[in-house]
Amino acid sequence: MKLFALAFGAHPDDIEMSCGGTLSMLHRNGKPFGMVDFTRGEMGTRGNAAIRAREAKEAARILGAEVRVNLGISDSHIELNRANLIKVVEVIRKYQPEIVFAPYREERHPDHVHAHQLVSDAVFYSGLRKLKVGKFQAYRPKHAYYYMQHRTFEPSFYIDISHDYDTKVASIQAHKSQFFNPSSKDPQTMLSTPEFMEYLLGRMRYHGRVAGVRYAEPFWTPEPVAIMNFDSIV
Repeated sequence: MKLFALAFGAHPDDIEMSCGGTLSMLHRNGKPFGMVDFTRGEMGTRGNAAIRAREAKEAARILGAEVRVNLGISDSHIELNRANLIKVVEVIRKYQPEIVFAPYREERHPDHVHAHQLVSDAVFYSGLRKLKVGKFQAYRPKHAYYYMQHRTFEPSFYIDISHDYDTKVASIQAHKSQFFNPSSKDPQTMLSTPEFMEYLLGRMRYHGRVAGVRYAEPFWTPEPVAIMNFDSIV
């Protein structure tokens, strides 16, 4: 199955919070995409691996993902090693995305930093013909775009998600164990406070304001971005 885009996240719900609106927009425009979680999020304070797997599946359905893959790497143990790099190379070669989304290079959680580095490296190595990995042929995505999580950065560009705001919010709320739920008996975390969801929504509004739209998601890329036509900005 060839996909237009492949989004990587260190933990279930990372993708939804950071670029869920962009993925919803792709689906709405007939661009197939997939989601790849490095871990099952089993080290999180709330929920467990089984609960989070069910929630991830529902969130993927809401966004319209063609596939959601879990690499099965231990949570809080995403190491920069050859075995993990090869796992990422394999999934890139299997789905042959034009675009890859991944965490930004500087982050509060070490898992996010390591996920960034593994994806960035794998985008290059997956194109090496002499690197033999399983049954899939060499393939290199055309673009790698990095999304914002806890740490901020100066965006290279924004994606207008004004028409996909509600879908993004619904995909985040599918992760019921992680976010505000007054009936939950689990310990409170930064994510489970009502203020955290307000922060996420406010950030979408802020970036939308900067970009001149209602809601937006920011991205960074080390390469210049070419505008092919002016249809989307006039």
